[in-house]
Amino acid sequence: MQEHPVLFHAADGVATITLNRPETLNAMNNDLMQGITDSLKTVERDHSIRAVIITGQGRGFCAGADLVGVANPKSAPSIRTNESKDTPDRKTDQEGDDTFNTAMRELMNCPVPTIARINGPAAGGGFGLALACDVTIAGHSAFFVATFGPKLGIVPDMGATWNIPRRVGRARALGLTLLGTRLSAADAERWGLIWQSVPDDNLDQAVADVVAILKRSSPATATRIRQTIDAALDNDFSDQLDLEMTHQAVLIPRNMQAGARAFLAKKEPTFGPERD
Repeated sequence: MQEHPVLFHAADGVATITLNRPETLNAMNNDLMQGITDSLKTVERDHSIRAVIITGQGRGFCAGADLVGVANPKSAPSIRTNESKDTPDRKTDQEGDDTFNTAMRELMNCPVPTIARINGPAAGGGFGLALACDVTIAGHSAFFVATFGPKLGIVPDMGATWNIPRRVGRARALGLTLLGTRLSAADAERWGLIWQSVPDDNLDQAVADVVAILKRSSPATATRIRQTIDAALDNDFSDQLDLEMTHQAVLIPRNMQAGARAFLAKKEPTFGPERD
């Protein structure tokens, strides 16, 4: 009996979503992407969950799209455009979004903070998946590579063209995507592409340290911080001030008194589970 392509486990306020196709370095297909969506829907319903970890089973995080079907002319997909039809390899839903983009939208709109635990190669769409999480932590043996252009003749997707230039600028974004050069975990941290690179043996502890902070944090604050940071490159300064105060109007009455009391008592604050 074939194992499920995505494993979901929730305990002590933390959900772990594990890509579970290790024989393909967790390559993406419809079933895997649907599994990510289903797992994130569970997170939405379970208000006891305060943080999500996404990682890969085996020696890799995610090798990108599963190319076995693509290489077969009889089943090769024509990725959805305004003119294209649905294909067996990348099905669309009733709204016209495909299983891949549906999962990515769910991830970017997750109601709690998300952490990517990068335990090996993150290539192609796997690169995009890693960057769509709020905090990305990689072991030193991991690497990132945008294989889309030089290897497949397509533009980067899975949100990579949105995330990469915002993190590293136009010159490095073009170098990564036009040349398909491997970027080590250490260089990814140095460039500001990811949050942290750590020795492989320290990866679980580094993730646990981040999770411990996020579990105590306000989920509503975390998602509002994400929204505010993402809006900053498009807003002018005055608009950004207004956006900040829109969020503060909700969060200050809810959280700030408890935070101030904990600060003055030299204790760690613990906020409520409200998400919106």
